[in-house]
Amino acid sequence: MNNQLTLERLGFDPQELAAGVDEAGRGPLVGPVMAAAVILDPAQPIKGLADSKKLSAQNRARLDLEIRSKALAFCVAQASAEEIDQLNILQATMLAMTRAVQGLKVTPVRVWVDGNRVPKLSLPAQAVVKGDSLLDCISAASILAKVSRDHWCETIDLEYPQYGFAQHKGYGTKLHMEALCTFGATPWHRRTFAPVAAVLVK
Repeated sequence: MNNQLTLERLGFDPQELAAGVDEAGRGPLVGPVMAAAVILDPAQPIKGLADSKKLSAQNRARLDLEIRSKALAFCVAQASAEEIDQLNILQATMLAMTRAVQGLKVTPVRVWVDGNRVPKLSLPAQAVVKGDSLLDCISAASILAKVSRDHWCETIDLEYPQYGFAQHKGYGTKLHMEALCTFGATPWHRRTFAPVAAVLVK
């Protein structure tokens, strides 16, 4: 089934004032989970929008700037590592998404969320599996969330260079696990995640 038929089946209206929502950072062992909400301007189309994971870092950075300059509204929000430990990663992700939508300066008539779950919102919302590859507004949100999350990792890398956060972005790579075993957990680590919890009990 091609994308156009999929969008018709979903009832997506390109003229509707809709917000796309996506997250970045559910899998890493450290830092916040980021979410972004974006309302694109039909009068200012943006070429090259796609799932952020399929774009190079250079293209993501370029599109991030273009989205921020052309979108009718956007908001990037987060749930902290502490909130992730308190709530669990799924509920913290939903919280970050809710904050992103609530932070929009323009109220959409509908919200399209990447994945198979929607956060608690006062607006009509629909989940779209692989939405970051189907809807430009979700693609844009995935880019803002990913760039913001990567920037966070690069910033915290300056404070804790021995962990290599700028390289692995907080995922449980060999380099990261070796640093965890050698230096212990930072205040930014998610303590309920098994690899971090295992280090803490040693």
